[in-house]
Amino acid sequence: MLFQRSLSVSFEKWLSQKEVIILLGPRQVGKTTFVQTIVNQLDNAKYFNCELPYIKDILESKDLNRIRNLFGSNQIIALDEAQGIKDIGLILKIIYDEMPEYKLIATGSSSFDLSSNILEALTGRNIKFVMLPLSQKEVQESILGINEQSIVSNLAIYGFYPEVVNFPIDQKADKLLSLSSDYLFKDILMYDNIKNPHLLRSLLKLLALQIGSQVSINELANSLKVSSQTIDRYIDLLEKSFVIFRLPSYSSNLRNELKKSFKVFFYDLGIRNAIINNFTDLSNRNDVGAIWENYCIAERYKQAYIHKSNVEFYFWRSYDGAEIDLLEIKNQEINAFEFKWNRNRKTTIPKSFFENYNPQSFKVISLENYYELF
Repeated sequence: MLFQRSLSVSFEKWLSQKEVIILLGPRQVGKTTFVQTIVNQLDNAKYFNCELPYIKDILESKDLNRIRNLFGSNQIIALDEAQGIKDIGLILKIIYDEMPEYKLIATGSSSFDLSSNILEALTGRNIKFVMLPLSQKEVQESILGINEQSIVSNLAIYGFYPEVVNFPIDQKADKLLSLSSDYLFKDILMYDNIKNPHLLRSLLKLLALQIGSQVSINELANSLKVSSQTIDRYIDLLEKSFVIFRLPSYSSNLRNELKKSFKVFFYDLGIRNAIINNFTDLSNRNDVGAIWENYCIAERYKQAYIHKSNVEFYFWRSYDGAEIDLLEIKNQEINAFEFKWNRNRKTTIPKSFFENYNPQSFKVISLENYYELF
């Protein structure tokens, strides 16, 4: 099953502009299918797989005549898996500056962004998009006639990777266990010669067990018997590889607010559940509240990437235990969210937060009204 990606609306608006379009994202989220679909709809576009040796050789030669012969009369050129090309940032810059007849699209996994010189070489010459695993809306628009709550429960366990969504239910776990192996983290393990994949997996397991809770770098370092600098660096690499994201605490320096604290969530819960090897149904889990919180916050992050919204995300908590799961701040307006799997009792916004910040809105999101996330 092919999924219609919501990203296409904002992506296609840039096809007529000069800037190099950079499409980043983790492996297996559908970047190649997405770009091939766009190219196939255009008369003047050509797709190139940069993992093919002859294409790699021509591009790395930096010979403009060879590159022009490769591209031919096409105007839109899609370079897929471009992270494997040596000096790809410089090569894209040369083509942009010296061959203005070509409009470039370059896709890459996380190592494309991890290499510091790539996007620096294209400063002022690129527009960057991020493709994450499927969103709830993208899945639901493709799978019609199925009970919505059943879809949500399934996705909360097995996640949103397109291939996993398409797999039969009895094969999803095996596919996720394969995805969550070193293949998913290939870019991280290659980057900067990281020599301890066991530490990376151990850290991920600890983080997977702490979703919804505040994370202490020092406690993680003590548990894994490494320095806090190493933990911070590994978390940064996992973020840049689109495996996890940090949600920082929000504070305007009120005396009773937590400061410089953060939580960690996974972009895909299927990967998270594979890391801890737990695919138990939500009805029999003691972490269902944390899963639901992760599910909803990840959906809001996906929407921000899809629409390129200039939104800042935080959680809020006071020292006396008052908390708000998610704050979205844009143009100095605050929208607040609480996420409850079962909405058994009325939930109100903490009085201290309301009096100090006067948020634009406050929503409690449960399985009954989760569609309000989109």
